[in-house]
Amino acid sequence: MTDKPDGFLALPSSGTGRPALVLHAWWGLNDTIKSFCTRLADAGFVAFAPDLYHGEIADTITGARALGTALDSNFEQAKADIADAVEYLIESAGQSDRGIAVIGFSLGAYYALDLSVSDPDDVRAVVVFYGSWGGDYSTSRASYLGHFAEDDQFEPHADVDAMEAALVRAGRPVQFYRYAGTKHWFFEGDRGDVFDETAATLAWDRTVDFLKALPRMSE
Repeated sequence: MTDKPDGFLALPSSGTGRPALVLHAWWGLNDTIKSFCTRLADAGFVAFAPDLYHGEIADTITGARALGTALDSNFEQAKADIADAVEYLIESAGQSDRGIAVIGFSLGAYYALDLSVSDPDDVRAVVVFYGSWGGDYSTSRASYLGHFAEDDQFEPHADVDAMEAALVRAGRPVQFYRYAGTKHWFFEGDRGDVFDETAATLAWDRTVDFLKALPRMSE
């Protein structure tokens, strides 16, 4: 068994299930992300969120920006940490099918999208919350679901549209939703100034439905 990387693991009552990797926003592995993993486990998934900051958490934009900048400056190590997390998650899920879902929030969305093209044999599905990546998706084998805010100072509509077009060109199944009246971090309950319960509930329901509808890698 692969040694457990820094992170949070949530198991369903059965102890096994389809694996979901959760990549945190620039705040770090906080209680919001841990709660999200627990909700996934309650829905029948084995969820693991690697701690890409290795113990550090921010609660201000200034602090989060500093942590995120430091992570991105050492992105190869971040990608190595994520690769270790994938192996640990697959083993923890207790299933022969290696296909995983990857869910990324903001900063984590970039790494989730990158993983889908660097590890196409494992990544079956990608869900992103208000984050994009402008790369080449031609190697991907994943389906994509995206949740985006209508008024987002960090994620321009043009970037989201360009990513959607790139996915379509690559022949990937993609469904992006834009939530009226919302701002960046609308899904995260600890962001009281921008949290939108109605939009968050709808995004959660769409995410679970999307993940449960996916066929196995072997199918």
